[in-house]
Amino acid sequence: MHRVLAYRSAARSVREASVSVASLARAGRVTELQGLGKTLEEKILALLDTGTIPAAERLKARFPAGLVEITRLPGIGAKRARKLHDELGIDSPQALRDAALAQRLRGVKGFGPKFEQSVLQTLQERDVKGGGDVLSIRRVTLPPALEVAQALAAGLQERGPADAQVLVAGSIRRQVEAVKDIDLIAVTQHPQELAQVLGQLEQIESVSSAGVAGARARTHFGLPVDLRIAAPTQLGNLLQHFSGSGRHNAALREAAVKLGLHVSEYGIEDAKTGGSRTCLTEEEVYTALRRAWIAPELREDRGEIAASLLESRNGGLPQLIEESDIKGDLHCHTVASDGHASIEEMAAAAMQRGYRYLAITDHSASHGFGNAVSPDQLRRQIERVRECDAKLDGFKLLCGSEVNVLPDGSLDYEDELLSQLDWVIASVHTAFGIGEQEMTKRIITAIEHPLVDAIGHPTGRLIERREPYAVDIEQVIAAAAETKTMLEINANPDRRDLSELHARAAAEAGVTLVIDSDAHWPATLANMRWGVATARRAWLTKAQVANTRTWPQLQRLRKPSARRA
Repeated sequence: MHRVLAYRSAARSVREASVSVASLARAGRVTELQGLGKTLEEKILALLDTGTIPAAERLKARFPAGLVEITRLPGIGAKRARKLHDELGIDSPQALRDAALAQRLRGVKGFGPKFEQSVLQTLQERDVKGGGDVLSIRRVTLPPALEVAQALAAGLQERGPADAQVLVAGSIRRQVEAVKDIDLIAVTQHPQELAQVLGQLEQIESVSSAGVAGARARTHFGLPVDLRIAAPTQLGNLLQHFSGSGRHNAALREAAVKLGLHVSEYGIEDAKTGGSRTCLTEEEVYTALRRAWIAPELREDRGEIAASLLESRNGGLPQLIEESDIKGDLHCHTVASDGHASIEEMAAAAMQRGYRYLAITDHSASHGFGNAVSPDQLRRQIERVRECDAKLDGFKLLCGSEVNVLPDGSLDYEDELLSQLDWVIASVHTAFGIGEQEMTKRIITAIEHPLVDAIGHPTGRLIERREPYAVDIEQVIAAAAETKTMLEINANPDRRDLSELHARAAAEAGVTLVIDSDAHWPATLANMRWGVATARRAWLTKAQVANTRTWPQLQRLRKPSARRA
C-alpha cells in the first residue's frame, strides 16, 4: 500500500508540474519534484529514451488493460476488481456489464443486487459521456492552477516591458474549486513585445497565437492560457470584464442598459451622448454603474448585482470573512491515524500560524484506512494531548476525534469515551453506495447525537475524482439547524465540502459553519485558505463561522450536552 501511495503522490507531482518534467529529468533535477526519488527518475528517463517503462510493460502483461479500467469505476477499486477477475473472469467493462445483466455478480461474496444495479448505472453514465475513463480529469483544482497563473504573471512582469502590469483574472481570481483555463490580463504601451514573452516562459509548452491584443498558449500540464492586453487607461475595464463570470457580466450589462450605458472590456459608453470613458480601477467601473465594488468571489449572478446597488434595499453586500478572522482549527490528524506529524509538531505549526487553539481529531477505529485508533489508544491519546496542552502558554490544545458514522448512523466509539473528548466531528468514510434515503437518515442520526459537535465533509465528494454520495442535503441542513450541530467546510482543496451553494443554504437556515483544514501535515494547516475561499463564495461573514471566535466564545454555540471543556 505504501508503494501505491508513493506512486500516486509522484504521479500527481508530475501531472501538476508547472515546468517540463522531461527537461528536469534530462538536467538531473526531476527529484526536486515532491515524491520523486532516484528510482522514479530512472523510470522517467527510460520512458524518454525508449517510449516505455520496462516495469510497466511487465505489469501490463500480467493484467488485462480492461481490468485496470474497471478499477477506475466508482465503488469497485483494485481489490474488488481482482476478486471479480479471479472468480468470474471479468476483465473489461463490457464483461462486467454482461455479468451484472446476468445477475452473476451477486453470487460473489461481498456483492449483491444493489451492487449490480450500481454497476449498470455507472456504466450507463459512462456511455452517455462517450465512454473512456469515467473519472478523467477535465479541470484542475485551484491550488496548482493558481500557482502556475501567478508564476506566469510574475514571469511576464519580469521579462516584459518596464511599463507592463500583469494580473491574474478569470475563474482563478474568483477562487472557484477547479478551473479549465488560466486568464491573465495586462496593460502596456508595448503589447506586441509583451505577447512574445509568454512563449519564453518555462511553464508554457506551446503558443498558438500572439499579437497586439494578447496571446494564447498551453501549459505543460494542459491548461490553456489566455492573455489579454490593452492600454493602461483600460486596466479597470479589462480586469472587471475578464474576471467574469460570464453570467455576472451579462447581468451587469443589463443593469447598465437601464442606466443608458453600455459596459465592456473597452470602456463604458453613454447611449445618449455617444461619449465613452475608460477606468483605471474596477471600483470606477462599478461606481459608474451606481454599484458598490463586488468582491470577485461573489461574481456569479447570485444576487450580487441587486445587493451592490448603492442605497440597496436588498441588504447590501456582506462583509466577507477573511482568513485572518480564523482563530483556530478543529480538524487535523497526527501519526496516531493517517497523519504524518506528532501532536507536538501540529500544535507548534498551529501556534506559528497565530491560532489560539487546535483540535487533534485522529480517525476512529472503523474509518477504513490508515492506522486504527482503538478505544484504548484513544484514551492514551487523550492523556498525551492533555500533557502537551499543560506545557503550552496562551494556546489551547483540544483532544478530539473524527468519528466514523456507521451505516445505521451510530458512532464507532461508546458515549462514555466520546464524553471525555473536547470536540467530536462525525464523518462518513464507508458505505458510500447506500441509497439517498438511507444516507440521509444515517447522517441525521449522527447529527442528533448529543455529543457530536459537527459533521465533517458532509457530502463526501472529491473534486473531479468522486461525486457526492446520494443525500438530501436540505434535510441535513434542517436537522443541523434544529439541533445546533455545526456543518463543516472542509478546506482540503480536493474537497471544499460543503460546497459554496450548500454552505450558503446552511447559513441562511441558521446553521453555524466551521472551516477546518483537515491537515495531515503541519504545512497543510495552510489549507484553511481554500475553505475561506469557499466561505467567501458562499457570502459568509465571520459571524457565521464558529472558529472566528475564541474557544470560550465558540463554546456558547455548541449543544449544551457537548460543552465538555
